[in-house]
Amino acid sequence: MLPNKEGQKVPSVTFRTRQNNEWVDVTTDELFAGKTVAVFSLPGAFTPTCSSSHLPGYNELAPVFKENGVDSIICMSVNDTFVMNEWAKDQEADNVILIPDGNGEFSEGMGMLVDKADLGFGKRSWRYSMLVKDGVIEKMFIEPEVPGDPFEISDAETMLKYINPNAKKPPLVSLFSKVGCPFCAKAKEMLQEKGLEYEEIVLGKDVTTKSLQAVSGKTSTPQVFIDGKAIGGSEELAAYLGT
Repeated sequence: MLPNKEGQKVPSVTFRTRQNNEWVDVTTDELFAGKTVAVFSLPGAFTPTCSSSHLPGYNELAPVFKENGVDSIICMSVNDTFVMNEWAKDQEADNVILIPDGNGEFSEGMGMLVDKADLGFGKRSWRYSMLVKDGVIEKMFIEPEVPGDPFEISDAETMLKYINPNAKKPPLVSLFSKVGCPFCAKAKEMLQEKGLEYEEIVLGKDVTTKSLQAVSGKTSTPQVFIDGKAIGGSEELAAYLGT
């Protein structure tokens, strides 16, 4: 059975990282001392669940974690620093610190180093998350020990609910735009003024006009969606935001 280490200190490890083309040693003291840190560990960078759900979830909710007393969010994986750095770029995970546990020392110290030789992975970390305060583990969410790669309780929303059940998550905003569209620029300006982060989907680059018509029934831009609801163009957005 994988150990639950609540109430214990995190392992003392020095991580070899690559920053600005230079080797930089990062210690657990630097990462955890005097801080409240949310940590999630996963089997590997660029793997399906890790890339589609685990890392994006924490990256997107990072501002809410900060509002609720979390100083930083760390993603831990038994990968080298070059792989972790490229994964961070690919995922645009600017709100999460990706730490390469290249030798598996931290994962082993946590009792979470497992054998995934059947997948050709060798030794990797089991998937889990934890809340660490000043180097001491307050809470752990360890995925059930079942075959495969379970992802049920180490997600960002479960951790946020533990920290504050009433935490308010930011709305999910998507904006279909077109290069050179002045109404699109106005819509983005309104969203920025309200402090709303948004995903921009550019016609001709990310999707076709047919795709826009399929989801909105319209071909004009912008088309804004908030939490799955079609808001419309810039005028409709202005009315929705009360601007």
